[in-house]
Amino acid sequence: MNQFAILCVDDNPVSIEQLRNELRPFSSRFDLHTANSMEEANSVLDYCNEQKQSMALVVASHNESFNGAEVLIQVDKLAHTQQARKILISSGKDIEAILSAVNDGRLDHCLTKPLQDNLAYKTAQKELTTFILENDKDNLLSYSRILDQQRLLRAHIDQKMRSYREGFMTDHHKLSDKQLAQQVTDALFDFFADKDETGACRHYSPDHLLTKEGEENRFLWFITKGEVALYKKDEAGIQREVVRHTQGNIVGGMSFVTGEPSFSTAITLTATEVIKLDRDVFAQVMHSNTSLLPLFTNLLLRHFNRRLQRSITTKLELQKTLESLESAHQQLIEREKMAMLGQLVAGVAHELNNPIAAILRGTETLTNKILSLLQHPNSALENQSIDVLNRALESKPRSTALERELVKLTEQHVGDRRVAKKLVKLGIEDHPGWISKVKDGEPNLMNQLAHLEDYHIAGATLRSIHVCAQRIADMVKSLKGYSRPDDERFRVVDIHEGIEDTLVIFENKLKFHQVEKRYSPTPPIRCLPIALQQVWTNLISNAIDALPEKGCLTVETSETNVNGKPWVVVSFEDNGQGIPQEVHEKIFELNFSTKKEGNFGLGIGLSVCQQIVHQHGGHIQVASEIGKYTKMSVWLPLRQEQ
Repeated sequence: MNQFAILCVDDNPVSIEQLRNELRPFSSRFDLHTANSMEEANSVLDYCNEQKQSMALVVASHNESFNGAEVLIQVDKLAHTQQARKILISSGKDIEAILSAVNDGRLDHCLTKPLQDNLAYKTAQKELTTFILENDKDNLLSYSRILDQQRLLRAHIDQKMRSYREGFMTDHHKLSDKQLAQQVTDALFDFFADKDETGACRHYSPDHLLTKEGEENRFLWFITKGEVALYKKDEAGIQREVVRHTQGNIVGGMSFVTGEPSFSTAITLTATEVIKLDRDVFAQVMHSNTSLLPLFTNLLLRHFNRRLQRSITTKLELQKTLESLESAHQQLIEREKMAMLGQLVAGVAHELNNPIAAILRGTETLTNKILSLLQHPNSALENQSIDVLNRALESKPRSTALERELVKLTEQHVGDRRVAKKLVKLGIEDHPGWISKVKDGEPNLMNQLAHLEDYHIAGATLRSIHVCAQRIADMVKSLKGYSRPDDERFRVVDIHEGIEDTLVIFENKLKFHQVEKRYSPTPPIRCLPIALQQVWTNLISNAIDALPEKGCLTVETSETNVNGKPWVVVSFEDNGQGIPQEVHEKIFELNFSTKKEGNFGLGIGLSVCQQIVHQHGGHIQVASEIGKYTKMSVWLPLRQEQ
């Protein structure tokens, strides 16, 4: 038996059967009851009340022989059915009865016979969606297949975001460190009271090693009893104690959050009791209690803040003792402050980390190249230098395979692979003047190419900085417009630019892997560029998460023709573990994920991707083999329907 029910009342058996057939798609989540009189309707309502089944929708027909308006008025008087949505199907003759039901507020919708095809279904879907939004807010996504998915999704997102905001904007600052730590510890003990498969609650003897400076740390320790000392090596390699932690403190927090090597060596001084969490268990704990994540975040930020305060205090004391080194120490303090601030920002605003880092690296590279060009000008190459700079600023991305082919062809002309690579990189592999210089053995050729290469790097770096800055702006804009995709307009663009810009954003993660680009010369398409970039971002992010150590991401574009209709196909393939065949369709469902626990999100990434692609008249295909690969292919029509 379902939690909610639908009641249809009509004295005509044929009409009842027609109505039952039209409303049958809702039967997976709503029990469907029928009645041919008010007495039978009351019996159904009494039965539902006894079974504690709430009435979600009542549909009553009104004609000369049956007063459906009176049925709705009577239903509205019952306490356990007042929340039900009410639809009246009328022949349009008894206007007074209809107006009476409307004026008394007992009617939500009125339909007039003869009914258009699917009108009853569409009206019922709308009213049932309204009912669920008001009466079952915790399970909105479970109705998405049969009700208004857009309204349910928007309400789900609003509810999640409101819940997150409320969780992080509570009065945690009014709690003392001890009170806050106790709340986190109590919540952890409650979680592990029934099951502790990983042995999270542990007892250590003195001199037990928890973390080692400079080595990887995959755990987080909450000290519930005992004392732990942190040691740091000085320039002479001598290990010195820097701080001690007792009950309520966290060990390994910085390296656990950032993934960086341990900052210090942690050793128990006494018999110590801890709660030890790896990333998977940590994710399970945080998902088990929605209030625990804000508590933990506040505790971790306090832990980092205390560490920062200790660092500042220590440096101030050194400044008093070593006044002759005041300037040097002040710079050191500022560097440490910025380093700490950078680590905090990396934990709180991870999404902005990659483009900001790329801009910083690009700025440094650009500065060095400009200084080099100013110090070593070459007036003879002025025109060629400007051409190379402009080409780097405006050139479209070329696939890895195409670059290899160009290098191979150029090498046949010039006879030197190293020179051929430089010519292809600079985009002058078909320039007859430079080909002649290589063949004639120009004595200063490599210096000239190196000079042009500085211009090329400067132009490419400027373009990268622009891409990253635009990405940050798009991130901020997406927070405001995520639920308002209609703000963007269709434009004709080259999809390779959006893909390439997205790859730049993931540069920090992709540097540990191989990226193979196989771009075909596809024509520009009419699309929503920012919306499609959200698709590329989701698919590339999922592929990166699936990559093994030193994996390979293959990005391929092609143009194909199916049944006389031209398509552009964009594919992202990883060589990860693959997706089982039985869940290929499920991955596009709301709230479904193949990722391990620990990825905090709404579970709507691929569902949103599919909606965006459908909005373009396209579709997404999945191909995967367990243990070998997963390939996600986005099919977009070359010509959009107006």
